[in-house]
Amino acid sequence: MTKLFSWNVNGIRAVIKKGEFQKFLKVYQPDIICLQETKANQEQVEIDLPGYHEYWNSANKKGYSGTAIFSKQEPIAVVNGIPEVISKKYHLIDSEDRDSSTEGRVIAAEFEKFYVVTVYTPNSKDDLSRIPLRYEHWDPAFLDYCKSLDSKKPVLVCGDLNVAHTPDDLARPKPNEGKKGYTTEERAGIDNFIKAGFIDTLRIFSKGNGYYTWWTHWGNARANNVGWRIDYWLASTRLKAKIKSAKIHPEQTGSDHCPVSVEVSI
Repeated sequence: MTKLFSWNVNGIRAVIKKGEFQKFLKVYQPDIICLQETKANQEQVEIDLPGYHEYWNSANKKGYSGTAIFSKQEPIAVVNGIPEVISKKYHLIDSEDRDSSTEGRVIAAEFEKFYVVTVYTPNSKDDLSRIPLRYEHWDPAFLDYCKSLDSKKPVLVCGDLNVAHTPDDLARPKPNEGKKGYTTEERAGIDNFIKAGFIDTLRIFSKGNGYYTWWTHWGNARANNVGWRIDYWLASTRLKAKIKSAKIHPEQTGSDHCPVSVEVSI
């Protein structure tokens, strides 16, 4: 059984300083850890990870974005970013002339029987100014990449997708209709993954609302579980029988997001 965890740490140095990352490792003992919003280069992070191979994809801009994969098993290969042939095809530069392909947002690790891909999807911003990037460029490019990997072997896709997919994925859907993280365009990104043959692993085991992975700092939202589910594990449909659990872990603090996990008999 392989235990895989994904967590938007919202600054790995801060989570380590709080002692929460060390607690996370001790409590859950993951086989593979996927992180988003690390906001650091590897050499800036003081933590001992015995038994893990480390792979970092940091943004060109210091203290911004970034992803990482730590794995007990050494991958066959690791690729940072969306490959250039796909990146160029979908023109991953938004209206601000900012190249999202340089923001450390994707890592893919190849193992013997599957790929693991972690992503930190661009935020659409409060004014929705990055919706065109998301809808026309980023989401199609990322799906194209995952489909290309899936043509070789099954894929487990995780990370902060920065969208609540259905009304069950946020505590207050009606007031948030059409707002950042819950627009038709953003939700279509996950719809297209499902249509392409990927499954939302949590929904194999847990139906309905109340399952959230991110909470605002305002209004005691986390204590009251007024949240959003924007962190996911998606999987190739042919892995469905091998997925033994899919959970969220709101008990783990240290970030405004909580970890999400899957256990796979592979």
